[in-house]
Amino acid sequence: MLSAAAAGAASALVPAAPAGAEPADHKPTAATVNARIDRLYEQAEGATEKFNAVAERTGKLRRQVEQTQDAVARGQSKVNRLRDSLSSLAGAQYRGGAIDPTVALLLTEDPDGFLDKAATLDRIGSRQALKLRQLRSAQRALAQQRSEASGKLAQLDSLQSALKKQKRNVQKKLGAAQRLLNRLTPDERAKRERATRGGDRHKAPEGATPGSGMKASSGRAADAVSAAKSALGKPYAWGATGPGAFDCSGLTQWAYRQAGTSIPRTSQAQRSAGKQVPLSQARPGDLVVYRDDASHVGMYVGGGQVVHAPHPGAAVRYDPVGMMPVSSVTRP
Repeated sequence: MLSAAAAGAASALVPAAPAGAEPADHKPTAATVNARIDRLYEQAEGATEKFNAVAERTGKLRRQVEQTQDAVARGQSKVNRLRDSLSSLAGAQYRGGAIDPTVALLLTEDPDGFLDKAATLDRIGSRQALKLRQLRSAQRALAQQRSEASGKLAQLDSLQSALKKQKRNVQKKLGAAQRLLNRLTPDERAKRERATRGGDRHKAPEGATPGSGMKASSGRAADAVSAAKSALGKPYAWGATGPGAFDCSGLTQWAYRQAGTSIPRTSQAQRSAGKQVPLSQARPGDLVVYRDDASHVGMYVGGGQVVHAPHPGAAVRYDPVGMMPVSSVTRP
């Protein structure tokens, strides 16, 4: 992730022209290229969180569509059963009451038997009327369910289009960053690799180890911290929620899931997933949200450190809590 100084350098050095564009007579320094790479990773992270938000809505809507389609199928079965029942009743009524009841009574050789039969036909008529009302009600309900299913399918199509757009946006940013990386010499790339993956940042800094004196705000927060630490060294992958790889909000969501607690998918939503506290009062397990657009999140582990999934090419690691501007601190 960007340091505060690197972030400032990136803002100052990124031109309005497309990433990587340079005057023909000017070769950018490694510092300039690195600043632009960091800036592109920052932009990609913002796009990733938007992708995650759309993906989450798409998943929920897809489940709603499936439930609505099941309801439509059940409604159609009910309508079919009522229609079959009405057909049976209508057949019985035709077979037993095709002749006018008064004439039939005059002609019958068994008046008592006919009267019993007529009473049965009256009951059939009453049952038929009830079945008709039930059929009409079921047909109205089925029409409403079909309309809801059609509307949800249209929404799902729209969300899937938005999801593809966000995916292309992320890939575009990451592709531009990779092209800039390719412009660095092998020595410059190795230096960047050491800076971004620094092995010491996969080890607990002083004050961030268990027993350091700072307790988590709750048992579940302590469990979430343990889970986050267990992911140290796992690679960053945009859109990933573990356990083999993570993006920033995927890591914090996964860590709390291991503690038996559900928090939202995106860093923007995680900002509102609990009580906000001042940074000076942060305790292990709190979620530290960064930048004004809340496009990055890490988990505070004590000792002025967070565990987070930084960006492509950098594994889950420790970093100072003030590595970039803090937007808020949330205690789930």
